[in-house]
Amino acid sequence: MPTFAAPDGTVLAYHELGEGDPVVCVPGGPMQDSGYLGDLGGLPGRRRLIMLDPRGTGASRAPADPGSYRCDRLVGDLEALREHLGLDRLDLLAHCAGANLATLYAAAHPGRVGRLALITPSTRAVGVDATGEARLAVARLRKDEPWFGAAFAALESIVAGRAGDADWKAIDPFFYGRWDEVAQAHLASQAARRNDEAAAVFAAEGAFDPDATRAALAAFAAPVLLLAGEVDLNTPPEVVAAFAALFPDAAFVVQPGAGHFPWLDDAALFTATVAAFLG
Repeated sequence: MPTFAAPDGTVLAYHELGEGDPVVCVPGGPMQDSGYLGDLGGLPGRRRLIMLDPRGTGASRAPADPGSYRCDRLVGDLEALREHLGLDRLDLLAHCAGANLATLYAAAHPGRVGRLALITPSTRAVGVDATGEARLAVARLRKDEPWFGAAFAALESIVAGRAGDADWKAIDPFFYGRWDEVAQAHLASQAARRNDEAAAVFAAEGAFDPDATRAALAAFAAPVLLLAGEVDLNTPPEVVAAFAALFPDAAFVVQPGAGHFPWLDDAALFTATVAAFLG
């Protein structure tokens, strides 16, 4: 498995899928290994995917300093990967919490990004938040699902600030466009991929400076794709649209019927959309 050294000497690993021009893929979680991304709906048929395991996850080593799990401090890992690959510019694809890291990288190294694809992105780095009502409105789109009643009641408890552990588990179906065996197996496989210690540090104090990041993105010249899932409870489309508005050259796309993992809900449409953007 290919590896490279981060600026602090931590040995990091990545997986390669497909052939052609590379696209560096940054997983979410935060701090999950890249395995849950699968093959992103068949995207390796169009581009070579460089699937990064963040430090302390998957095949990557844990750092000596746990404070280096903080999102802003991970920017150097992406820059080290670019140098290792011998690329003048990176095409980046990031999912969920990984979009925070990709955004900070783009803000810090704008000339090193060719194209930036943010898939159902977390928006903490830019200070855009989803309201409880926005999440409830997205959830109501699923009212005809057999599991809706219990899941929606749990979501209402969460939004009201009176949730128990069972409520968080009950809303799992909302994160997938189809709550079928594939989705359930995907969810079950995720827990073992996450480094909880790293996740607790990822968004620690000092990780994000939304005002500074927004200012940097206003001058970011590279093309950006922001893809939302129509029924994504985690990052509702209106939030992704607000994120897109921060970039000078951004395409905002809503994938119909998709949840937080759109490559599982309609692989062909997801791959066609992302491949057309990446070229």
